[in-house]
Amino acid sequence: MTKPEPSAQGVACCDVVNRGPAYSNGRVFYNVLDGHTVAIDANTGKEIWKTKLGDINIGESITMAPLVAKGKVLVGNSGGEFGVRGWIAALDEGTGKLLWKAYNTGPDSEVLIGPDFKPFYDQDRGKDLGVSSWPPDAWRIGGGNVWGWISYDPDLNLLYHGTGNPGPWNAEQRPGDNKWTAGIFARDLDTGKARWFYQWSPHDLYDYDGINENIILDMDWQGQPRKVIVRPERNGYVYILDRTTGEVLSAVPFVPVTTTSGVDLKTGKLRYNADKAPLVGKVVRDMCPASPGGKDWNPSAFSPKTGLLYLPHNNLCMDLEEVQANYIEGTPYVGAEVRMKAGPGGHRGVFSAWDIAAAKEKWAIDEPFPVWSGAIATAGNVVFYGTMEGWFKAERRDGRDAVAV
Repeated sequence: MTKPEPSAQGVACCDVVNRGPAYSNGRVFYNVLDGHTVAIDANTGKEIWKTKLGDINIGESITMAPLVAKGKVLVGNSGGEFGVRGWIAALDEGTGKLLWKAYNTGPDSEVLIGPDFKPFYDQDRGKDLGVSSWPPDAWRIGGGNVWGWISYDPDLNLLYHGTGNPGPWNAEQRPGDNKWTAGIFARDLDTGKARWFYQWSPHDLYDYDGINENIILDMDWQGQPRKVIVRPERNGYVYILDRTTGEVLSAVPFVPVTTTSGVDLKTGKLRYNADKAPLVGKVVRDMCPASPGGKDWNPSAFSPKTGLLYLPHNNLCMDLEEVQANYIEGTPYVGAEVRMKAGPGGHRGVFSAWDIAAAKEKWAIDEPFPVWSGAIATAGNVVFYGTMEGWFKAERRDGRDAVAV
């Protein structure tokens, strides 16, 4: 097993983690904290190739699980809290050779935006928005990392990946929408070229990111068959998007939300509440959800038997004060003082079932702490999740008869 450089631990935000390997054609692929992707023989453990993609000296690390599709190993970087510019890359499964690399801030040529890029909403159309929606040169240290989950649709030959928060957290230092952060890209798997983009949280004020898992479904929506992505997002809304176009079909809160008042389905824009906008030198209280979001990295599970999405998530609010952030390569670049607390009801976590077709919660179980495990739904009418107290719980899919071990 490849060992990362010890100094990589000092630039790992947020914690020294690895989110898992991938397997394909007798090989195991995994990422290393110090910026390498490695392939080993699954039978012998012998290293086949090792490719360096990141630079720990600037605060860049790799914590995500790779995805393998059509002979390509897909990898993204971490480091938004260090002013690291986000990207996603494709490596050749057999050799580790870099096939393409797309940045998530900067000029169109580096974001791989060209004639095939056709976003659904007007605000995402224009030349070099990854530059003009930032103060001069701020996009170079602007975040937008791909430290979360990637999905692939073989019928459309499109991969879908979220983009992380813009840097720094202090939003007053980066006026503009800060594209292409806190959103989702659809890209051609073969070339990496962008097909569409949607921004969950333009000019992200709360570190909501946009990296959560994509639930890919083919379903009837309001009487019409649609290819959709279902996304329980950190900003507190469960989104349903048409995955061929990026159109938002639905966006409904699944947690208490005070920071915004909803999503305009005509424009796709998130409506921020002015009285909860963070400010330099002032503590703004009771922002819900807190920066870990309504749901963070903890994956949900979908059951085709019930049509329900099972969500392990948070019930957290925060008080926040912005402070000046100074960029020094390889050091934290944040600019915020945060105090988190339990949300309405006094509990900090929830495990819930979400009716996708009806766009509403079916049932919920309150937990004293955030539910930071993933979930799994089985054909035996049981759903599993874990708690921060160390319990492994099994629930009937109607939310009754809990068993904990």
